[in-house]
Amino acid sequence: MVFAPGRPVLYRNFSGGRLVHVRPCRVISDDERGLLLWLARGSAVLNEVAVDGRGVRAMTFEQWSVTERHLVPATWSGPGILMFLPAEGEHSVWFFRTDEGAFREWYVNLEEHGVRWDDGGIAGVDVVDQDLDVVAGPDRCWRWKDEDEFAERLALPEHYWVPDPDAVWAEGRRVIKKIEAGEFPFDGTWTDFQPGPHWPAPVEVPPGWDRPAAR
Repeated sequence: MVFAPGRPVLYRNFSGGRLVHVRPCRVISDDERGLLLWLARGSAVLNEVAVDGRGVRAMTFEQWSVTERHLVPATWSGPGILMFLPAEGEHSVWFFRTDEGAFREWYVNLEEHGVRWDDGGIAGVDVVDQDLDVVAGPDRCWRWKDEDEFAERLALPEHYWVPDPDAVWAEGRRVIKKIEAGEFPFDGTWTDFQPGPHWPAPVEVPPGWDRPAAR
């Protein structure tokens, strides 16, 4: 399944079978390297929160697991993000930018390999976030991120959706080797990317966003 450049697609994140994030994106390219998406500032998104409005980081994971939650509309208020989902691997690479639109750092989101779907009028890619991340600056100095959160959740296997933490750590170390070596996509590719001047940010999440997970 190949997505045409310019096509709107939904990047959907699932946790334990629950849909927790929906982010409308635009396809920049889709080739043998992988899928490149653009999430524009001001885009309408959906985020899971507790019914009292608190987010996942406002309480312990044990509390979160038994708290009533729902998806609510929000707006992507930070700088636009270029998101690369490689053809192989259990991660995506996000190109974080400054408010002025300059490249700031790579954010490696460790996640199960995305599964694509196409319903005709709407299409997307579904992932399962594995929480542990790697952040690397333009000088390719890197650091782990959210190790404590990963450990906290692993201590509650009855609520957590990551079956093999060793595989997650191994994937992170594999990507770190690529960062240190300056291999694609950490070789400067796309760090000078600029969106089209007239690309609109989606003002609403399109109908069909709640279709069953493609997994």
